[in-house]
Amino acid sequence: MTDTITHTTVEALHIGGPTLRLRYAGLTWLTDPTFDAPGDYPGPVTLHKLSGPALGPEQVGAVDVVLLSHDQHADNLDIAGRAFLTGVETVLSTSEAAGRMHGVRALENWETLVIGEVRVTGVPALHGPPGCEPISGVVTGFVLEAADQPTIYISGDNASADLVGEIVGRVGRIDIAILNVGAANVGIFGDSDGTLNARTALRAAELLGDAVIVPVHAEGWAHFSETLDYLARVFDYAGRGGRLRIPRAGEAMAI
Repeated sequence: MTDTITHTTVEALHIGGPTLRLRYAGLTWLTDPTFDAPGDYPGPVTLHKLSGPALGPEQVGAVDVVLLSHDQHADNLDIAGRAFLTGVETVLSTSEAAGRMHGVRALENWETLVIGEVRVTGVPALHGPPGCEPISGVVTGFVLEAADQPTIYISGDNASADLVGEIVGRVGRIDIAILNVGAANVGIFGDSDGTLNARTALRAAELLGDAVIVPVHAEGWAHFSETLDYLARVFDYAGRGGRLRIPRAGEAMAI
């Protein structure tokens, strides 16, 4: 693990929502594929998608690995996203997702899998307040590490800054943190959010030290209750705006 931030460039392309394409250590990675047009997703709670992706699946190109936070919510894996998975050799997610979906490989918390030159470790995530799993289901995050490369933390739909602190304590230095933010809230847990809000994202950033923070999953759905503009103000007021890199959907960004 590096003691200082490496100068190796990681390319990130935000497609929309939680969907981010990463070029890292010679491989192409994709988080939580969502490619559907706007529409409604009925269920115990109906989710309303307000905007489509910046790129369609055919424009994303070949992907080596999909990192799937969870499969049970359409804002993290929609109909077109499920179809996309059939063309990807390696899909990593929770054991619950692996039990429900053919071709998904479970990666348990703190389990590590080597793909190419990259060590991929599953890390804990909590999609709501403590004890939320029977309602919101099990979710996961990921850490990517490779020699002479920055260490990347991908939070998935995690609402707990305490878990971020635990991950830092176990992994050590993290150079880039991709955080799902937006204070997702469909009302089932009252005022407790299902993803990081600006205050908990700031606390997570403080625990992450000098990591570059890349916020995603804060737009395009009706259940997000905070904007990226608000997040940026909170970080600016706390003196951490310089560590925040907000991606523009559809535009490749070097980190």
